[in-house]
Amino acid sequence: MKLQDQIAIITGSGGGIGRTIALELAQHGASIVVNDILEEAANAVAAEVEELGREALVSVASVTDPEQVEAMVSEALDKWGRIDILVNNAGITRDGLLVRMKDEQWDAVLDVNLKGAFICTRAVAKPMMKARYGRIINIASVAGVMGNPGQANYAASKGGLIALTKTTAKELAGRGVNCNAVAPGFIETPMTEQLSEAVREGWLSLIPLGRAGTAEDVAGVVAFLAHPEASYITGQVISIDGGMLM
Repeated sequence: MKLQDQIAIITGSGGGIGRTIALELAQHGASIVVNDILEEAANAVAAEVEELGREALVSVASVTDPEQVEAMVSEALDKWGRIDILVNNAGITRDGLLVRMKDEQWDAVLDVNLKGAFICTRAVAKPMMKARYGRIINIASVAGVMGNPGQANYAASKGGLIALTKTTAKELAGRGVNCNAVAPGFIETPMTEQLSEAVREGWLSLIPLGRAGTAEDVAGVVAFLAHPEASYITGQVISIDGGMLM
């Protein structure tokens, strides 16, 4: 239980990869702030965390709203007195070809995926610096490294998140706060399950390991980066992609 008694905020953890990360960290001993804009989904994940014997706090807050994020952080500090881990997982897609993309599609994705991560990082930075300990883990994407047709907004947001990761790592290192990113590739999610067989085969043909990743593959690396053993790793981007970028 390497994360025993630690406190973790996972944004967008009402389902998908965020839910799996929340449960993984709980299994390692952490208490969890389950953040999502969908209250019913967040409550369900919180119940799963509590079934594992850990405490959970539900926060129905939008990561794009600084006041809501500050309230979430304050509530966690009031309850536990500390925040050890932040996982910036909340993210959306609004796909479309560059020449047809509307400003609203661009703004929505950048607001949640990039600005939201900045707002949450800023909110936890001071208590982590004061404690001289913290782990910030950003969920980026291989799209932020290699680009992806039809996802100019998403790729830009994840590329920006990688740059934010490195800057955060440099600024907070002197206070014992590490910041890293993971960059998932083709991961089995409800969204990817809806793709046509031809599209799925196209993606799989790019992956040397020959299979899609799972949410558990991502959560395992996040848990490692959150562990005390990862104290000498900061400013890194770890691809979880079966060798796709290679």
